[in-house]
Amino acid sequence: MAEINYRLANPSDAAALAELRYTFRSTTGVATEPKADFLERCQAWMTEHLKEGTLWHCRVAESDQRIIGAIWLQLVEKIPNPRAEAEFHAYITNFYLEEEARGRGLGSHLLEMALDWCRAREIHAVILWPTEKSRTLYERYGFAVRSDILELVLAHPK
Repeated sequence: MAEINYRLANPSDAAALAELRYTFRSTTGVATEPKADFLERCQAWMTEHLKEGTLWHCRVAESDQRIIGAIWLQLVEKIPNPRAEAEFHAYITNFYLEEEARGRGLGSHLLEMALDWCRAREIHAVILWPTEKSRTLYERYGFAVRSDILELVLAHPK
């Protein structure tokens, strides 16, 4: 594989990122939306959310000017607090590398970039929902199962 370039994603990356998203999610279950419809809807969403000034941030890994991996991060704004406490959380999602790019440290590098970005902005906490396969990666970076967070799943797959 060629040299890897890491960079901040921008709206012009939306089509490639939508393809990556489709590959990621369609391999974890049955896709119920036609691929073309999904790609159109996802590309439009990503184009808007990759613009400057949104609460979304995406880093990509490229090989031969082709996106082979990405990590998305959403800032979650907290209500103002009179205590000396950061007023944002961050949510990591859609962290995916193409199969042939795995096992070479690219995912670790993308995660480090995302966490460095959070540290520079004094994010209070970073949350995510890991897969069984990704759990050890996150644990190596200090992520831990917490007993003080509750989750209620309201929407169930059809």
